[in-house]
Amino acid sequence: MSDKPDLRIRSHVISEGANRAPNRAMLRAVGFRDDDFRKPMIGIASTWAEVTPCNMHIDGLARRAKQGVGEAGGAPLIFNTITVSDGISMGHEGMLFSLPSREVIADSIETTANAERFDGLVAIGGCDKNTPACLMAIARMNIPSVYVYGGTIQPGKLDGKSIDIVSAFEAVGQYQEGRIDEAQLHQVECNACPGAGACGGMYTANTMAAAAEALGMSLPGSSSAPAIAPDKADECASAGRAVMELLARNVRPRDIMTKPAFENAIVVVMALGGSTNAFLHLLAIAHSAGVDLTLDDFERIRRRVPHLADLKPSGRYAMQDLNDVGGVPGVMKLLLERGLLHGDCMTVTGRTLAENLAEAAPLADGQTIIRPFEEPLKPDGPLVVLKGNLAPEGAVAKMSGLRKLRFSGPARVYDGEEEATRAIMNGDIRKGDVLVIRYCGPKGGPGMPEMLSVTAMIVGKGLGGEVALLTDGRFSGGSHGFVVGHIAPEAQVGGPIALLREGDTVTIDSETQSISFDVPDEELQRRRSEWVRPPLKASSGVLYKYAKLVSSASTGAVTDMNTD
Repeated sequence: MSDKPDLRIRSHVISEGANRAPNRAMLRAVGFRDDDFRKPMIGIASTWAEVTPCNMHIDGLARRAKQGVGEAGGAPLIFNTITVSDGISMGHEGMLFSLPSREVIADSIETTANAERFDGLVAIGGCDKNTPACLMAIARMNIPSVYVYGGTIQPGKLDGKSIDIVSAFEAVGQYQEGRIDEAQLHQVECNACPGAGACGGMYTANTMAAAAEALGMSLPGSSSAPAIAPDKADECASAGRAVMELLARNVRPRDIMTKPAFENAIVVVMALGGSTNAFLHLLAIAHSAGVDLTLDDFERIRRRVPHLADLKPSGRYAMQDLNDVGGVPGVMKLLLERGLLHGDCMTVTGRTLAENLAEAAPLADGQTIIRPFEEPLKPDGPLVVLKGNLAPEGAVAKMSGLRKLRFSGPARVYDGEEEATRAIMNGDIRKGDVLVIRYCGPKGGPGMPEMLSVTAMIVGKGLGGEVALLTDGRFSGGSHGFVVGHIAPEAQVGGPIALLREGDTVTIDSETQSISFDVPDEELQRRRSEWVRPPLKASSGVLYKYAKLVSSASTGAVTDMNTD
């Protein structure tokens, strides 16, 4: 790495020359002294906000990271960016802003860090879009950086059982079906989220945190430690010290986020049974890092990695339960021993993944969360890439916890989530139906909204696994059942899903990785000639800009893809 320039010239220009006095004067106002101008400037990117429990504690974590940088000889400065609560924005128009927030966060970190000429970065995130956004910015800038996950929430407790935010969504369906009364629904609401931290199952936030650790961009144990654990604050201080060591050694994110490192992340996501959103986010991070990653890579890796983790939403346990028996490092140690990980990948510790895992404790004896390789929940990964005449560019299905591997039935077609929600509430969707929700893709949503409310209502009405749901939108990591998302090309650009008609027979087969509808080619051509592209749903502001710029879900739904 000696051929790379010393990155510390980024901020040292502030301390050189008389014409830099105004720059120094402004930094003195925020606390800099003479000796600080001779130190590397390290940005602490904080996603603190009171709009979600995932991020409500991150201000304190940012201060600990700042302390760690200062102790290691750096000059740290905290700055903030936004966050969007996926759980609070779910089921209404607020969800349209969720995926675009990933781009806003990444852009804002890149903008601030480059404008201020930071030499290194510690980024701390919590909710679903924070982790991929921080990693996207880190990969773009390629300055020494460490990512810290804010941590998982503790499970809520009700009647002696663990519950979480998905329990609240599913309770709505149970209430509508008459299976619980209003008082019981209120009790679920009051107990599902007991405090700080991201949603507790193997949902998107915990999935992406585990992926970040497997990528080598987080310190060991970051992804499974609870938000309120003392270890989490200590980790932030350690991250501050670690970024200073990376700077001294000139180790940059693109030295860490290599193609083998992305393969490690996919292995861990498959073994844990993570969220389908991992496809979108890992593709986007790889794009920012200049790594050639495609849906075919996910499918290639899936075939050799068993699903081992009995975690929510389709399993029994929460992330904190996994942490208590060895956490993600224990799982990765097992996967490395089985030859499923690239142990020679560099990490933010300055050591290889194998060197880190040599010091990790194995999973606890007698634990039941991670199944033996000889008795997996599924012999291969549960996140399946499907292709066919309904999704030529690909679609993604999560097959964990399902008895059926093939589903065929009549299409019930709705041009939006609101129409589909009314149909479910009115009892119009029945066993054997294939519910299709379209014009919800990156451009058509716009913003590719999640369908957790819809899937939760289906489960709450006792139709989980008995109704298939297809969409060019996406799903929350909390969704489960026979669901297929990310269908590409999306309806808004004239993808085949736009040509579906009520009653068409749709077939999904996870064993052949196919998704198709039974309509003759000549009929499809006739429908295509009659199809008229609808106008974008947004005509100004954030959503309009996003809809105009965003790429296909099959390439990560990014807004900086050069198509010239």
